[in-house]
Amino acid sequence: MANNKDFIIKNALEVGKDTKTTLGTITSSDVDLSTGNYFADTLAANTTYTFSNAGDVQAFQMEVTGSTVPYDISDASYDGKSFSVQTQQGNAQGIFFKSDGTKLYVSGTSQDTVSEYDLSTAWDISTASHLQDFSVASQEANVKALFLSPDGLKMYVMGASGIDVNEYTLSTAWDISTASYVGVFSISAQEVTPTGLFFKSDGTKMYVLGSNGDDVNEYNLSTAWSISTASYSQNFSVASQDNEPTDLFFSSDGTRMVIVGDTNNTVYLYNLSTGWDVSTASFSHSFSVASQTTTPQAVHMGSDGDKLYVCGNSYIIYQYSTTTTTLTWPSSVEWTAGLAPSAPGNGETDVYTFVTDDGGTSYVGLQTADNLS
Repeated sequence: MANNKDFIIKNALEVGKDTKTTLGTITSSDVDLSTGNYFADTLAANTTYTFSNAGDVQAFQMEVTGSTVPYDISDASYDGKSFSVQTQQGNAQGIFFKSDGTKLYVSGTSQDTVSEYDLSTAWDISTASHLQDFSVASQEANVKALFLSPDGLKMYVMGASGIDVNEYTLSTAWDISTASYVGVFSISAQEVTPTGLFFKSDGTKMYVLGSNGDDVNEYNLSTAWSISTASYSQNFSVASQDNEPTDLFFSSDGTRMVIVGDTNNTVYLYNLSTGWDVSTASFSHSFSVASQTTTPQAVHMGSDGDKLYVCGNSYIIYQYSTTTTTLTWPSSVEWTAGLAPSAPGNGETDVYTFVTDDGGTSYVGLQTADNLS
């Protein structure tokens, strides 16, 4: 087949013009050629394709859309997008995004306020614009971190002056101007230099990161979202990775934990074998942000784990994309270009044409469309 591959591809494309397109199915990365002659797939993870049931098939096409591997920061890439909050927060210490990526909230130690921003394009930090501020000075003079509940009706602010977490209720979801103070919970028994704050998605657990103990402290809340019912449970040390951790983030199912640290200017990923149980955490891999900042103070990720945000240099938020999916083709494919094409980039769609003249023992492959729109 190799000596005639260009001729075979050319003729297959001509035949394809008169062939009715039948959508086929892909199951567990196996392309079942008995089901059709055109296959569409969006990569949800690193993928290795196999071709099966070629039978009398002579040619077929595949439309593949690339994506990122959720929460895989091992080879994340800077998007070239950043946003300064210096006018509102000269020393930003905490960042938080609304779950749909259309709002950003920032806290800092210089103003004792929480600042709210709108994003005209969801999760695109470069489209943020300041909306309003809310003072927490009556409760805290050294704000380190903040968190909002998934429904936007609760806000929590943690400070280093009071060494505590302050709870607020919002009468209008996600509108901080409607916030009213509820109460406070002291964390001084576990950590005297708190830096990061996070809650389980159902409000029954709270997590406090600190740079004195270099650990994550886990609390149980007997009444969801009510910090007055919190009780200390256990902790997990991150000292082996960084002795100055500054913020933390959890995936929606609690099986991924992200820590950012100032010592190595690095973001660290941990896997939890039991969701939300920090005692089951184990270090996985890391990603340096030193090219953008040597003072990372806050971290957040997109709801799908495909975007990473780090606040550093006192007031600049940087945006990254997580690792792009990889693609491996069957070894039975000989590519006309000599080398197998790499996986499409995140959101990019490429089309490939394959031909066989021996019932699927071997194939000739050709990328016939790049970044299809």
